[in-house]
Amino acid sequence: MSAAILTAKQYVEEQDGCYRILGKRVSLDSIVYAFLAGQSPESIVQSFPVLTLEEVYGGISFYLANRTAIDAYLFEGEQLFETLRQQARESNSLLYQKLYTDRTSHL
Repeated sequence: MSAAILTAKQYVEEQDGCYRILGKRVSLDSIVYAFLAGQSPESIVQSFPVLTLEEVYGGISFYLANRTAIDAYLFEGEQLFETLRQQARESNSLLYQKLYTDRTSHL
């Protein structure tokens, strides 16, 4: 019986402070949020047809193996988004007020 040659693959790369699926423009964030929302890997592949099922499982495995660090990374991203959203709201207060008024008048 001959031994099979097994390979270990890397599916996630970190570049410029952002985690992405290796060689793709799909962020790890997208896969993790879909996974945490209860989507199956097969469903995630349907949402991101540029990915293979193997790559989605690789991204999920990376997340599960590094859960604490990736959860902190995601939390930092959410905090940054909230800060930027608040800054946009403050610097464009008239626009936001008009949008809010228009939205509530249609309810």
